[in-house]
Amino acid sequence: MTAPAHQIKRGVSLYSFQEEYFLRTMSVEDCIRVAGEVGARGIELIPEQMIPGFPAVSDEFVESWFSWMERYGTTPVATDLFLDTKLHPGRWLSQEEQVASVCRDVDIAVRLGATVVRAIINTPPEVMEESAPYAEEQGVRLLLEVHAPFHYEHPWILQHLEVMHRTGSPALGLMPDMGTYVERFPRVVSERALRDGAKPELVDLVVSTYDDHGDTHALMDVVNYRGGGPVDFGLARQATHYIWSEPKAMLEHMPLIGHIQAKFYEMTEDEVEYSIPYDRIVPVLVEGGFDGYLSSEYEGNRHIQDVHPVDSVEQVRRQHAMFARLLGETTGEDA
Repeated sequence: MTAPAHQIKRGVSLYSFQEEYFLRTMSVEDCIRVAGEVGARGIELIPEQMIPGFPAVSDEFVESWFSWMERYGTTPVATDLFLDTKLHPGRWLSQEEQVASVCRDVDIAVRLGATVVRAIINTPPEVMEESAPYAEEQGVRLLLEVHAPFHYEHPWILQHLEVMHRTGSPALGLMPDMGTYVERFPRVVSERALRDGAKPELVDLVVSTYDDHGDTHALMDVVNYRGGGPVDFGLARQATHYIWSEPKAMLEHMPLIGHIQAKFYEMTEDEVEYSIPYDRIVPVLVEGGFDGYLSSEYEGNRHIQDVHPVDSVEQVRRQHAMFARLLGETTGEDA
C-alpha cells in the first residue's frame, strides 16, 4: 500500500455538534466518541461552549478530557478564543486587558494539551504581537482566523501579516476558514429564506448574483427598490458575508498556516459539499505542503432546524468520507 504523499490530518471542531450539544442529546464525551468513529482524530474545542465553569477549568474536567482522548483514539489539537472587548458596559477592553485575556486562553489550551489557539478575527495585531512571547514560551501557536468576508488582501489581514513577518515569531500564524471559498450560495440558506417568507424572485436574484460573482453589495438597493421585506434584506446582507476567492492564494502564506477550519453548510448524499469546492481546495493544501489538521466546522444546522431534526453526526461523517477520498486514504474495505 502506497502512503499518501502528504501529512495532512483530519479533525473536527466540536462546534460542529452544537445543535445536539445544546439540546443535550450529545455530551462532550459523545462528541469526542463520534469524532473518533469517523476518523476525525484531532479535536478542536470552544472552551466557552463546552467547559463547565469557564474560564475556570476544573481538575475533574481535565482528567475526564484526557481519559476521553485515550478511550476514543483522539488527540487535543486546538482551542478557540473569543476576545470579549465589550465585557464591561460603557468601555472597550484596554490592550493590557486584551493581552491578559489571550494569555488566559493560552493557559487553558496548555491544560487541555492543545498546541493551537484560534484567535478570532477581531483580535488586534498589536494584541497578537504582545501575546506572542508568552504563547511561544508555552509552546502554543496563536493563529489568526481568516474568516469571510476577509481575505489576504484585506487591510486588517495585511496589518496582521506585517506583524507576523516583522517579528518572525514562530507563535504567530494563520488559520484560514474555508468559508472564504464559497463558490455557490448555500442552498440551505436560500431555502430557509423562502420558508421564512422571502419573495421567490428576490431569492433567485440574490442567489444568481452571488453565483455569477456579481455585485452583491448592490443587492440591498435592488431589494429595497423591489419592495423586499426583512427576510429579503437579511438574505441580501448575507450574500455580502460569503465570498469566493481563489484557493491558490493560500500558497503564498502556507508557511504561516497551521490549521484549517473546514467550514461546510451542506454535505450531500453524494458526500460532496454543495457550496465549497473541496476537490479544488485540498490539492492546494497538498501542493503547499500543509501538514496540520483539516478541522470540520458544520454550520448548516441553523438553516434547517425549522423543518427537521439536525443530524450533525451524519453531516460530519460525510465530510470525512470526502476528505478521506480527496486525501487518498484507504480503508480495510479498499485494500
